[in-house]
Amino acid sequence: MDPELKKVLEETHALARDNHRMLRAIRRSQVVSLVSTIVVWVAVLALPLYFYQQYLAPTIEQISELSGVPATTTRGLFGLPTSEDLQKLLNSFRAK
Repeated sequence: MDPELKKVLEETHALARDNHRMLRAIRRSQVVSLVSTIVVWVAVLALPLYFYQQYLAPTIEQISELSGVPATTTRGLFGLPTSEDLQKLLNSFRAK
């Protein structure tokens, strides 16, 4: 084999190995970025629901028990109170 051709072939092989290494690093970085983005969005969406269930829901239930309006109304969308229920709650607070 011609020495010049062999040198060109070795350089091409070295460039291909380097290119392969860089492409694998880019792909690994993309996967890590995707996983971390998913974890962040799950935390952003799940933590408020958790804190609502742990801290805010019992407080709202205690306040509504004091006012005489039941806290568990499932007439609204997703079990949320309707505007009529909220109006009753406001009226009970205004009356006291």
